[in-house]
Amino acid sequence: MRTKTLLLTAAVLAVGLTASVAQSVFSVNAVGYVNLSLPANFSLIANPLNGTNNNLSTVLPVLPDGSQILTWNAAGQHFNDANIYFEGFGWAPDAPLPPGVGAFLYLPSPTQVTFVGDVAQGNLTNTLPANFGLLSSVVPQSIGLSAANLPALDGDQVLFWDNVGQHFKDAIIYFDGFGWAPSDPTPAVAEGFFYFNAGAARNWGRTFSVN
Repeated sequence: MRTKTLLLTAAVLAVGLTASVAQSVFSVNAVGYVNLSLPANFSLIANPLNGTNNNLSTVLPVLPDGSQILTWNAAGQHFNDANIYFEGFGWAPDAPLPPGVGAFLYLPSPTQVTFVGDVAQGNLTNTLPANFGLLSSVVPQSIGLSAANLPALDGDQVLFWDNVGQHFKDAIIYFDGFGWAPSDPTPAVAEGFFYFNAGAARNWGRTFSVN
């Protein structure tokens, strides 16, 4: 089995992530909204719904001045330059944050964040890039990755963030013939996670319906 230690802390730990996330989810048919009560400092989030477009100006239209979004460059294996929110101006740059992508959100003060949009339905596809990716579920559902049909390979790893301890939790590792250890990774609604892909890039497909 190929294993690899996750060494992603340096770029994020310098700023720190705090406290717990309270969340509520409401949906009628295919349209809904998700509330996240987030602390000051950083949280690892994801956009769980499709807006009219998925630019930050639509997904997170109003936040405290100085809020930031950090996304991951899977091709270069590094964080992209921060997207910064300026009161009275908006996001610079106004980058996309579609469902299926995780991101670190920095908030200078505790804030309730509300996502509004359509629940993705039908045959859905996300990509597991080679090496590290910052991912999320493409639908607002908290479910184990095995049940969500993620095609794991021997040596794949999932890394969640500990908001209280300010560090990544121990890696959850996939063993061929056994499964995920110590347990099936289950991201919360609107929670991002790092995924280490021990093989080549591949698709993560699933079928989802609100009915």
